[in-house]
Amino acid sequence: MPELGKYAFAVLSSYGVTIVLLSVIVLASVRRARKVRAALDEIESRRGS
Repeated sequence: MPELGKYAFAVLSSYGVTIVLLSVIVLASVRRARKVRAALDEIESRRGS
């Protein structure tokens, strides 16, 4: 790991915040995709009956 000097806290905390935000976005996308798929499956099952 490179020596970051006096900027170490700012750089590492920026990396941390970025990782957390990306994780939140991915989890929200997965949850939304599951919800939409369930809704589509519901619509298709009603339509096919």
